[in-house]
Amino acid sequence: MSDLKTTKIKTIRPETLEFIILYNQLKGKAFNGNAELAEILGFNSPSSITEIIKNRQNIDPEKFKVFKDYYKDFLSGERRVEKVYMVSEDTVEYKRANGIPMYEVTATASGVEVYNDLNDQQPVGRMNFPGIEDCDFALPVWGHSMYPYLENGCWVALKEIHDRKILPGEVYYIEWGDYRMYKRLLASDNDDEVIAHSDNTSEMIGNRLKYAPFVIKKSDIKKLCLVKDIHKKHNH
Repeated sequence: MSDLKTTKIKTIRPETLEFIILYNQLKGKAFNGNAELAEILGFNSPSSITEIIKNRQNIDPEKFKVFKDYYKDFLSGERRVEKVYMVSEDTVEYKRANGIPMYEVTATASGVEVYNDLNDQQPVGRMNFPGIEDCDFALPVWGHSMYPYLENGCWVALKEIHDRKILPGEVYYIEWGDYRMYKRLLASDNDDEVIAHSDNTSEMIGNRLKYAPFVIKKSDIKKLCLVKDIHKKHNH
């Protein structure tokens, strides 16, 4: 955790704080994702937006002026502001009515996806099924390492675990190092580690498991999401 803290800027300027607040209120309403917003504000990469909202850099005052001018219709008028401020995508009510965002990701040939921040991607649709209102987003499954529990091509609803508490034996979507994957996390002999287990124990390379279990340090996990629901056909 200390490594993450050192990346944050020491002084967040007022316009940066205001931008972060407005960003969270307008995302999904005035704009769909960081790629769209970066193009409007003249950033070379959507990752510049990510750096700002994660408090790693301040926004340029001129770009903040462009932001406020471009979205002035969403920010002007008491009734419009009230609607934007009170209806958040993070609420259960909003998710029940509109579903959760679905992000399309592609796997490498090995079935392991190189890490990219989901904030830099635009949703391809929304998943809307009863019982997933407490989930945060949906992703497809790639590869066969978790077969038969997770089949290649199905979609799963995920709930981000912010306190990083792991229930041994449950299946999680994890981002660690430069990779993302689905694994069943098992308890390790060391409290600061977990064992990443693949349900597919039938595929072999020679006399070794193709998807052998391995150890991950808990502190290396960047994102931890519990698999809450599985759908073989996505709906958006």
